[in-house]
Amino acid sequence: MITLADVQAALERIRPSIYLSPCTLSATFSQLTGNSIYLKLDNLQRTGAFKERGALNKLLTMTSQERDQGVIAASAGNHAQGLAYHAGRRGIKALICMPLTTPLIKVSATKSYGAEVILHGANYDDACEEAIRRGQQQHLTFIHPFDDDAVIAGQGTLGLEMLHQHPAIEAVVVPIGGGGLIGGIACAIKETNPKIQIIGVQTARLPSMKAAVAEGKPVTLPAAATVADGIAVRRAGDRTLPLVQKYVDDIVTVDEEEIANAVLLLLEREKTMAEGAGAAAIAALINRKIHMAGKKIAVLVGGGNMDVTLLSRIIERGLVKDGRLVRLRVHLPDYPGALHRLTGILADHRANIVETSYDRAYYGVNLGETAIDITMETRGPDQIAELLSALVAAGYSHERIL
Repeated sequence: MITLADVQAALERIRPSIYLSPCTLSATFSQLTGNSIYLKLDNLQRTGAFKERGALNKLLTMTSQERDQGVIAASAGNHAQGLAYHAGRRGIKALICMPLTTPLIKVSATKSYGAEVILHGANYDDACEEAIRRGQQQHLTFIHPFDDDAVIAGQGTLGLEMLHQHPAIEAVVVPIGGGGLIGGIACAIKETNPKIQIIGVQTARLPSMKAAVAEGKPVTLPAAATVADGIAVRRAGDRTLPLVQKYVDDIVTVDEEEIANAVLLLLEREKTMAEGAGAAAIAALINRKIHMAGKKIAVLVGGGNMDVTLLSRIIERGLVKDGRLVRLRVHLPDYPGALHRLTGILADHRANIVETSYDRAYYGVNLGETAIDITMETRGPDQIAELLSALVAAGYSHERIL
């Protein structure tokens, strides 16, 4: 298990090559949560995520012979890019095994930093097995994305930075995947000031660390898709679990819509891009998963690498969660002018129609009627409530489609 001294040594080691990311007060999220919220923006690192801290610390603690032979890793994103970037800057050969489903933009970014990319398998587990096999075959050092002491200590440097930037913080909220990030941060902070609370956040679809704590050992969860792919880890680490058990006060979960809404709010209000995993911690706070008031809370925004097609879908889901995009199914008489009357009501309440779809055969539609699905932009839940009341007053049968 790592110690505070390991994290302090890691910070001295990587300091010249890692950006000291800001930890700024957010007026928006402070007001929304009733706390003083400080956003630690490690999405501003050169490769867009905190992962390069651990990768670099590992590279710098290797022997010269190990560096000469090269390194290998398995990753679908941030660990790959962080390792590729810092290995490339030091002339170290790097091979990265990525699943066949990895978005092209992530493959291209990893290659641009000088790594050789090998696409293999349907998921991370398949790519990891291939990386271990090739590493043994070619005598390359395998660098695990989270279950490695040097990697954990490197990620823990974030904790020391937050303490230096805001010594009076009372709680820290951190996303959890395999546990390397929260393990390192929790060790650094609790060993410095044990009164500070450490709260972890996982996606409800893959709460592997929460399950491991409950069982007292790592357990493998079934695969699941999530917008927070950076923390979509099926099994907690053997080295990270003891750190979480010793230092972390609580673990909460957030669902897909809550994560999507947090991505949207960070983009709109803070003008910062966070990927799903990077927005998980703030999602937990704004959705009252963490019961605190009047506290000084540091929240990690750990990554901002987002595929643009996924971003568009996340923004749409965020708008739905925020009540600014709504779809209604309205039953109306099938005669000329019926639609004009309906849209007149919507226009009176300043709703903007973005899509419509008719159906005369499904959804329990009676003869002489039609059902219309209407997707609208609104100002939020209050305007939606006004619309629904107006439709009821006008005699329309309707339902909200979620």
